Amino acid sequence: IGPGDTPLSVLKRVFGYDAFRGDQAAVIDQVMAGGQAVVLMPTGGGKSLCYQVPALLRPGTGVVVSPLIALMEDQVEAVRQLGVRAAYLNSTQDAASRRQAEASLRAGQLDLLYVAPERLLTPGCLELLRSAPIALFAIDEAHCVSQWGHDFRPDYLGLGQLGQLWPEVPRLALTATATPATRQEIIDRLDLAAAKVFVSDFDRPNIFYRIEPKNQVKDQLLSFITSEHAGQTGIVYALARSTTETVAAYLADRGVTALAYHAGLSADERRRVQRRFLREDGVVVVATIAFGMGIDKPDVRFVAHIDLPKSVEGYYQETGRAGRDGEPAEAWMAYGLNDVVQLRRMIAESPADDLHRRLQTRLLDAMLALCETPGCRRQQLLAYFGQSMDTACGHCDTCQQPPQTWDGTIPAQKLLSTIVRLDRERHQRFGAGHLIDIVRGQQTARVAQYRHDQLTTFGLGADLSEPEWRAIVRQLLARGDLAILPGGHGVLGLTAASSAVLRGQTTVELRREVLIGRSRKTSRSAKTGAGATAAASSAPAATDLTAAEQERFERLRAWRAATAKDRGLPAYVVFHDSTLRALAQAEPRTIEELASISGIGAAKQAAYGEAVLAVLDPATTAVAEAEETVPAAEKSDAASAQGGTVEPAGQVDRPSQERG
Repeated sequence: IGPGDTPLSVLKRVFGYDAFRGDQAAVIDQVMAGGQAVVLMPTGGGKSLCYQVPALLRPGTGVVVSPLIALMEDQVEAVRQLGVRAAYLNSTQDAASRRQAEASLRAGQLDLLYVAPERLLTPGCLELLRSAPIALFAIDEAHCVSQWGHDFRPDYLGLGQLGQLWPEVPRLALTATATPATRQEIIDRLDLAAAKVFVSDFDRPNIFYRIEPKNQVKDQLLSFITSEHAGQTGIVYALARSTTETVAAYLADRGVTALAYHAGLSADERRRVQRRFLREDGVVVVATIAFGMGIDKPDVRFVAHIDLPKSVEGYYQETGRAGRDGEPAEAWMAYGLNDVVQLRRMIAESPADDLHRRLQTRLLDAMLALCETPGCRRQQLLAYFGQSMDTACGHCDTCQQPPQTWDGTIPAQKLLSTIVRLDRERHQRFGAGHLIDIVRGQQTARVAQYRHDQLTTFGLGADLSEPEWRAIVRQLLARGDLAILPGGHGVLGLTAASSAVLRGQTTVELRREVLIGRSRKTSRSAKTGAGATAAASSAPAATDLTAAEQERFERLRAWRAATAKDRGLPAYVVFHDSTLRALAQAEPRTIEELASISGIGAAKQAAYGEAVLAVLDPATTAVAEAEETVPAAEKSDAASAQGGTVEPAGQVDRPSQERG
């Protein structure tokens, strides 16, 4: 990088993109001028460019604070592939690697240094940073500073002191998930009152949102994967560690490449799962929320939830891990009564103070509102983050198959009346299953034991099925007309709103369950080239390729897979699919023509250019295919006769780690 370089020239030469997207240029200008910034961009929106570009242009090393210890090695390797000089410091390193990174920093040989927050705040690390000029501090995943958020990290609370220790160094706080309240907490706790706030569009139009009733959820999940996403990469989220293991085993037994991931696994096993997910195609990870934050895998085609997330923030961040490449992806969830009962009970029985319980209740209420809305899910989701959308998206389940609503006041009164009679007349309290048996008139052993067939409400709801009644109970809980009482196992009780329903002063509008069909329209166009460090891209979607282009694309994918395996890299670190599609369509013939392809900077052009051109060249391909038919012994004899050896097709030297 020379004195005449600009952010745009660095973007083109190092990262291979022609233009910035959204607020990227404005954020970079703010940092280049020495200012502070709070950056809110959706996953895949290009947050990392906001600190990578100014770190290359400003004197010194850019320090990136990240909680993603398990991913730092891959993050560093990805930018090294671009010719950026990078290293990391965290607890996974051996002493020799740590000393090498520290020496490189002191010698001024690093553009970027990734540091875990707990490492950064140690006296030794702070002293190390004082020994070298610092270009900027980038605090990634800044929502982790929020004590009431979905992903709190205590070590983030001390990061506010960076502004006191390095008052002249620009600081950025970056996150994909922050409500206005969380945003203010980030500003307060990180001492960023003087920062300029950049809030990007939260919409991810390439993601199709879909929520359906939970019924035999493992079978539902299997059907979803095999019928719509067979052979594709995906993430399945569950709340319990045991669930991740049983569901992963269930999927694996039925032909899906599925792996479990949770915090109870050994560090080596977690690294093994994560490595396979990043480096192999078609792997499905069934995980708790311990998995996924910061993973820069662009081709995750679906994210599924088989348990209800605790908050909209968590849901939005987790679903945002799908479709980072801007191509069509899906966020699918199966949601049922037991989810609501379980989470309500956890809040009611929490040892936390009343303030915390009230906050958790509000977060869950917002999540339930998203699940139960009869309107556009995307409008509801964006409204939570303070963003309005004038028209329905047309690209979610409720838009494509709008649910019917019905007046559920009388059934609600029957259920609530049953609770009143049990509580007042018999001083008894029960969960949803038993209450439904009573109103449906089911002569179960428990009903007989307690003589509940003598209640006046017994059998009054026999006209509705058990699934219909469970949907009613779930929606009454979501509306606040029912409550989960503390101290019991899902015991239901009345709320302040119940009396208005019982008196007929409130109409209970409920939605009928709609089983979403398997075919979906794609009325909203997908963004392309939306990888985490990508600027605007004109790469064609897979369906835009001709037969010849598709054949070239597949050859490039095969070459990329072999190259990535040989170098021990995830395939997307070599090239994203969008870059391969652009190559397949443009079919460049010279190294100079490669520079016009989005995603190919100078370092990748030098490292992979000749190999890519060889893959694209029909004559070279024909020779390679012909050689495949020659017996290995004959090829060996031919090579010996010429005094040389036969090089594997597509083999290239490793790229230089010097700056581009």
